[in-house]
Amino acid sequence: MPSIVHKIRRGLGLFLLASAVPMWLTIEAIAPQVVQAYTTRVDLSLDRLPEESYQSLLTRAEAIARAGAQRSFDKDLLVTDVSIIVSVQNQGTVVPVMLLEVTRPQWRSQPDTRRWATYFKVARTLLFLGNSSKINNSPITKQPQAVQPSKFLKVPEKNQSTLSVPIPPPQKR
Repeated sequence: MPSIVHKIRRGLGLFLLASAVPMWLTIEAIAPQVVQAYTTRVDLSLDRLPEESYQSLLTRAEAIARAGAQRSFDKDLLVTDVSIIVSVQNQGTVVPVMLLEVTRPQWRSQPDTRRWATYFKVARTLLFLGNSSKINNSPITKQPQAVQPSKFLKVPEKNQSTLSVPIPPPQKR
């Protein structure tokens, strides 16, 4: 009797081993594993060159955003979305000027930074690069009023000077 039990165990073991691989292949074919994909977030910074106009600054920002997006997609095949914020520094002030959010299929179909970018309109003012042509040169007829403190101005505490500036929501250009 012990030899019969030994043969049954051996037969059952061979059956289980022989059926495990085809069973695993069948399960993988029916329900493949979920692909993991993710978003890459990149912060890029530019320094404003002396005598550089805002338009040429935006052109440089678009160029580095384009290179950053392409590099992010090329670097990792699992990246599906890229989010790039380009900030500019001028006279110690750092301000975000554009946001590039694009998916891999969108970038593959149209790798144009302007198409997918969102530009911050207030950036020009915050960087002290306002248009001189928009300044009104008419004489002032009203008496100057006292300047009221802004709700965004923080009072410095113990040798600390901090100025908070609100950043408006991004708008498409």
